[in-house]
Amino acid sequence: MSETVLLVGGGGREHAIARAVDEAEEPATLYACASNRNPGIARLAEEFETLDENDPDAVVDYALEVGATIAAIGPESPLQAGVVDALEDVDVYAFAPREEDARIETDKAFQREFMEANEIPGRIDYETFDDVDDACNYVESYDGDVAVKPVGLTGGKGVRVTGDQVTTDEAVAYMRDSDWDDWVVEERLVGEEFTVQAFVAGDDVLVSPAVQDHKRAYEGDEGPNTGGMGSYSDASFQLPFMTEADSVEALRILEATVDALEDYRGVLYGQFMLTAEGVKVVEFNARFGDPEAMNTLPVLETDYVELMQAARDGRPLPELEFAEQATVCKYAAPEGYPVDPKAGTKVAVDEERAREVASDYDGDALLFYASVDERDDGIYTTTSRAFAVVGVADTISDAEAVAEAVLDEAGDEGLHVRHDVGTDALVQARIDHVQELRGN
Repeated sequence: MSETVLLVGGGGREHAIARAVDEAEEPATLYACASNRNPGIARLAEEFETLDENDPDAVVDYALEVGATIAAIGPESPLQAGVVDALEDVDVYAFAPREEDARIETDKAFQREFMEANEIPGRIDYETFDDVDDACNYVESYDGDVAVKPVGLTGGKGVRVTGDQVTTDEAVAYMRDSDWDDWVVEERLVGEEFTVQAFVAGDDVLVSPAVQDHKRAYEGDEGPNTGGMGSYSDASFQLPFMTEADSVEALRILEATVDALEDYRGVLYGQFMLTAEGVKVVEFNARFGDPEAMNTLPVLETDYVELMQAARDGRPLPELEFAEQATVCKYAAPEGYPVDPKAGTKVAVDEERAREVASDYDGDALLFYASVDERDDGIYTTTSRAFAVVGVADTISDAEAVAEAVLDEAGDEGLHVRHDVGTDALVQARIDHVQELRGN
């Protein structure tokens, strides 16, 4: 039976999901809905409906209109809004967690308390507050550096780390100026971050290759946090600074978390910090990362539609197979992003030319659109990340060269890119940092 897949969300991550559905061998017709029209998704979908993706009634109405048999939910906000639960009420299966289980991401206080109550490995010291004055007093009196996090969703931009990004006074000022009353204050972790994303259904927790994201806006890991300026993965499935033991520990943490959640389904994203004391949990997300989905899905050789079917039907998930290739993803954002973004730059990426460039490295180049404005005369930037270029090749170095070559063809007028993502120099700096942490 041919599936009718409804994709909810309109960013770069969702474009990658749409491509995975489009390339599946299992017959499927794709429909999509989001608050912004993504031209890349629209080209792959039978129809793209512009609606409020955080409105369960609107999503359900559209799902019923198109006869959806499976739904894929990209962003976190619809999970928090109860879209999965609403779809389930009308017998449309979504390969994503219900609102209650999504709290592992959407409520950072719950996340830490859940880990403590269930003795999940990778725990760190933390305190929770429901009054901003109490939280600020704690930060001011704490003997050491901390990470301050609003309890709810902030699109990856809400964390401030003292001793790294800001001073204690700046962190307190940020907290007082915000609209949040509820905060989590955590010990500052020092190390190298990495992400492992798992496909979860029933008793299955199947992991994908490790990825390293780059949250800071500017090269050299400077500037404010963003939703992610780029990321890379290696053909070895581990990152160059990781050991097999690090991968095993990350999987152990994910499995323990799924066991404690009991009825979790969808993608579970673990963001970890490799410290001198071992692997610690930075956070969990209840969906693919953006940009990390654009590293993972292009090298996934297992049929994505079959994965969702197996989860829906209560069958064991098919074994995950990945191409043994490295990936480097680089986001292009409007000039001035994220502080003072200037919209209105015309995006000029020749996808055919991109593949010609990639062939020089025996690789591939992929373009994923995110937040753009499609007009009669072309595609233009908005005030958020516009598009991502992903290089795929045998080595990180070659994949980075592919991504850079494509970006060079596109030009950089009106755009901001972190060109250091995936470079030999930055990867080596990560390796050196971890060796120092390990005392080597």
